Amino acid sequence: MLNTLIIFGANYLYLVVIALTIYHFLKLPQPQQKRFLTLAVISLPLIFIISRLASLVYFDPRPFVVGNFIPLIPHAADNGFPSDHTLLVAACAALTFVFNQKASYPIIIIALLVGLARVASGVHHPIDIVGSIVIAVIVITAIHLIIRRQKLIRY
Repeated sequence: MLNTLIIFGANYLYLVVIALTIYHFLKLPQPQQKRFLTLAVISLPLIFIISRLASLVYFDPRPFVVGNFIPLIPHAADNGFPSDHTLLVAACAALTFVFNQKASYPIIIIALLVGLARVASGVHHPIDIVGSIVIAVIVITAIHLIIRRQKLIRY
């Protein structure tokens, strides 16, 4: 039973985060929806690019490679840093936090559960999860502050 929960968390729970993020986006007033989209369109590609650069700088063999075991979910034996699943859910949580802190708390908790499930399934080390969260939060925060301070876009 526990393995089933871990597999679900590692493979599918991120979809709940995406759905909740879209739901909260749709509940925002139209001017805030425009701001949300602006922040997302600028931040998400940047988060992805930075994560790819980070993976070139830091190589972390996956736990199942290092420990010579079969993970709960099939995965390529490539670099585990950073966790793409966690990167996506952390970005969703950070985006939601900017516009509705209270609504972001369940998303943050579920995002952490995704990361935990990726570790428990044997495909990531904790550093892969922490790295993903740090990248997503720093980029979302930085871009949000830059847009607000520079007034580059009517934000």
